[in-house]
Amino acid sequence: MITVVVVDDSAFMRKAIATMLEKDPEIKVVASARDGMEGLDLIRKHNPDVVTLDIEMPRMDGLTALTHIMREMPRPVLMVSSLTTEGAESTLRAMELGAVDFIPKQLSKVTLDIIKIEENLQAKVKLIAKRKLRPISFAPRPASPAQFSTAGTPAASERPLFVAKPVGGTIIRDVVAIGVSTGGPPAVQKILSLLPEDFPAGIVIAQHMPAAFTGPFAKRLDGVCKISVKEAESGDRLLPGHAYIAPGGRHLRLDNKISRIELTVTDDPKEALYKPSANVLAASAGQSVGRRCLGVILTGMGNDGMEGIKTLKEKGGRALAQSDATCVVYGMPKAIVDAGLADEIVDIDDMAQAIMTGLYK
Repeated sequence: MITVVVVDDSAFMRKAIATMLEKDPEIKVVASARDGMEGLDLIRKHNPDVVTLDIEMPRMDGLTALTHIMREMPRPVLMVSSLTTEGAESTLRAMELGAVDFIPKQLSKVTLDIIKIEENLQAKVKLIAKRKLRPISFAPRPASPAQFSTAGTPAASERPLFVAKPVGGTIIRDVVAIGVSTGGPPAVQKILSLLPEDFPAGIVIAQHMPAAFTGPFAKRLDGVCKISVKEAESGDRLLPGHAYIAPGGRHLRLDNKISRIELTVTDDPKEALYKPSANVLAASAGQSVGRRCLGVILTGMGNDGMEGIKTLKEKGGRALAQSDATCVVYGMPKAIVDAGLADEIVDIDDMAQAIMTGLYK
């Protein structure tokens, strides 16, 4: 039996989450708390396998409570986030502090959205409950809030001192396509923050995220990375040393022109399960640039990316998969490994160097 403590100042949300979870006979909500302070007491008392944690609460907010949880009694935590820019920034900070994923606060509204997420929430809780937490190590952060930039992103002094090194030889790949889902933001940040400013390829990323999150995510990454990072727009030219995040709710494709590669943001295919889709991105990269592309599949539920990587490999590309031991959820990488599509299986701490090495012959 998987045990869960729900921490939220909304009585409706506490009830909604508990009801959704307990429809699965393998999950039991053992306690609910109205704020972070009460939540910490109940977590200490019940020692649950998973915690759902609201961000904005009286007495003690979610980020403060999360810091205590990760310091005193680390375990998988799902944040309950509003789908706003402010909610996105807080949620991304929470994932940097150790939370593994989030669920949308808008589910507190009486809509069919609650039904849509029910199975996903149950599956997510069951998967992360089985994983041993392995927090991603970032460069040491300054203790003083004054050292943070006014934009809410870490200041330049926080950027990693060590970066992936070129290996020499001839560069044969100048495009990197990354697909990622649950547990992805810290993994993507880990990789991009270790790439040098003169990284010789352009990077495109499909991270399963709501529309309100991808802009703040790109902005946050741009603040901690030596390369430039932005939310992709149609007409953007893919440049070396630049990364482009697919907008939430839409797909990202590559279009190989005579002298450049342009990006296209599109709603098609509308029937895709995930938007943005790693399948759409990887297949587009394969069809546009073929052997010039390195595909990377990181932590995430399901198998999004497998069909796209298959197309990429058929066109001569290369593919890397994140290792089971370092994934929050070993679903998407497992799919390409099991299909025999992964050229290399790599720990997240080594992925930046593996990407750099994979560009060279």
